[in-house]
Amino acid sequence: MDLGISGRSALVCASSKGLGLACASALALEGCNVTINGRDSQALELAREEIRERSGADVATIVADLNTVEGRERIIAACPQLDILVNNNAGPPPGNWVDFQRDDWLAAMESNMLAPIDLIQAFVPGMRQRKFGRVVNITSAMVKAPLAHMTLSTAARAGLTAFCKAISREVAVDNVTINNLLPERIDTGRQKFMIERRAKLDGVSVEEARRTITNTIAARRFGSPEEFASACAYLCSDLAGFISGQNLQIDGGTYPGVI
Repeated sequence: MDLGISGRSALVCASSKGLGLACASALALEGCNVTINGRDSQALELAREEIRERSGADVATIVADLNTVEGRERIIAACPQLDILVNNNAGPPPGNWVDFQRDDWLAAMESNMLAPIDLIQAFVPGMRQRKFGRVVNITSAMVKAPLAHMTLSTAARAGLTAFCKAISREVAVDNVTINNLLPERIDTGRQKFMIERRAKLDGVSVEEARRTITNTIAARRFGSPEEFASACAYLCSDLAGFISGQNLQIDGGTYPGVI
């Protein structure tokens, strides 16, 4: 299937590894001119080589910290004519909600709500003028199914979700779509961290903790980053122009709700 986005300019944030890297690779395979971002120049260069090996495409890199205003300004300056924005960032740490302090909340809001909003405010007006734009935010299943130990993530990302739903109705007339991908149990480094945390809390081996978590997934397996990235690429495509303001769960069918 031709997604109709060959030659489009795309920025994937926090893309030196994990879901960001997978999404950047998928867009490069579709012929997009991709820019990847991260804080570690060495890790970013390794990601660039990996994408080149997978797709044959070269990509641009921006070393910048999304969690700072200065970092976001550097990213914005480097991408003046952006068609596709994939917002991604590391999630806040899990923990006991009683123990979270003001600085913890501020850091979560900065990284998982304010950072993507800043980029949306910077890039969407130009997309509207050019009559094409795709914004995909990688959020979390916790937006629709909150858990107490993930309240930092839930609160920040729910705020981003509400902001994007509000503006998606305004910008749709200009062929600009804004959607959210909600991953759960995708086999990445973040998931490995959560498995190891579960093993430590339960006093079991990592293998046992992984089996326990796997049994909570309807598909009885973890998702692959490539499966996730394929959904991202489709939402970024020319074919998805009538899909906006949506929260698509990539979770192996696990979410039990209707809405």
